[in-house]
Amino acid sequence: MTQSIEAYVEGLARAAKAASRPLGFASDAVRQAAVRGMAAALREHAAEVLAANERDMEAARAKGTDAGLLDRLLLTPERMEAMVAGLEALADLPDPVGRVLEHRTISCGLDLTKVSVPLGLVAMVYEARPNVTADAAGICIRTGNACILRGGSLAERSCAAIAHVLADAVAATGLPRDAVSIIETPDRAATGALMAQRGVVDVLIPRGGAGLIQRCVRESLVPVIETGTGNCHIYVHRSADFDRARAIILNAKTQRVGVCNAAESLLVDNEIAPDFLPLALSDLARAGVLVHGDAATRGAAVAASAGRADAEDSPLSHFVPATDEDWGREYLALEMSVKVVADEDEAIAHVNRYGTGHSEAIVAEDGEVCERFLSEVDAAAVYANASTRFTDGAEFGLGAEIGISTQKLHARGPFAAEALTTWKYQVRGTGQVRP
Repeated sequence: MTQSIEAYVEGLARAAKAASRPLGFASDAVRQAAVRGMAAALREHAAEVLAANERDMEAARAKGTDAGLLDRLLLTPERMEAMVAGLEALADLPDPVGRVLEHRTISCGLDLTKVSVPLGLVAMVYEARPNVTADAAGICIRTGNACILRGGSLAERSCAAIAHVLADAVAATGLPRDAVSIIETPDRAATGALMAQRGVVDVLIPRGGAGLIQRCVRESLVPVIETGTGNCHIYVHRSADFDRARAIILNAKTQRVGVCNAAESLLVDNEIAPDFLPLALSDLARAGVLVHGDAATRGAAVAASAGRADAEDSPLSHFVPATDEDWGREYLALEMSVKVVADEDEAIAHVNRYGTGHSEAIVAEDGEVCERFLSEVDAAAVYANASTRFTDGAEFGLGAEIGISTQKLHARGPFAAEALTTWKYQVRGTGQVRP
């Protein structure tokens, strides 16, 4: 690269900003056609994308990358088809642009209409999740926004392959190709240069680990929509159905470990712990989950392991004492913190102290306790008798999502098309002047 990183990133950003203007005026039909074209192109070029992903996977394995990150990085034919389906669903959503949010006549006779409009240029910084490339680009095009993407170095080839396919598809519909731009350098300085593009980039969205997100929050000169890490809890109340609770715990923890809506912590009422915990710990041990537990949990692991011939698969062999740091840790691996609590008061207090505001769940047959948990727990998504794994834009009927916001301003929870719009006031008069 003959130019500086700063000049390279600024050039991409300015070209993308210029592309955002005609895109913002494009009709709903044109934007729908562009997103459908992106989906079709991704399906047509799936083999090329999978080949690029295999090169990324080989390089990541050679570096000794942990299993959680490898799972995030991996693309399969099924995951490719899920990306395509997300884009197709996104194309079918009602137009998020031009919605009349408010219409009234103010006292002087002016006709005032509040309408939704695109944000402009959206920057996305993310780590080893190549599917985010398609989700972010699709949502931006559907909402009339241009995007500039910065994927992680582990997924460099995968992200570039996807972005090029999508940019070509956008151009084929007559929209500017620069509306989907990707930074193609592993140099870490490029992220800093992107965060400095105030006045060019309208909003920056980080998606990844706590380190990346906090760096963007601290250093970005561009406004940030903060997506958060997921220290998600399952609380098993004394009224819980044991079979239901066991199924929810296993699904939330093991269905896919390297995602932010996987459960990382289990809380169990003291009253049922002697009967329930040995069953739950045995389930987790068979699934290969390492438990970081308190003293009461260790007692249950000892009880569940007594007399077992298969000592290597016993709950005790999958147990280590929890430290204070474990209660707030996002493992993204086959590991889980487990604590016995006195009652729902302690459970709610624990969740609100150590949770990250992402997704929390209670398993209980007592409806009043469920409603109290739903009301008092401070998180973007709170569940009663269901797995935390449902916190997802597609599952919530939003089509492809751009992230899970754990902040409280502008967007919260899974956010997609509508969260990438703002509004403006259109005011129509008949010659009024202010006295």
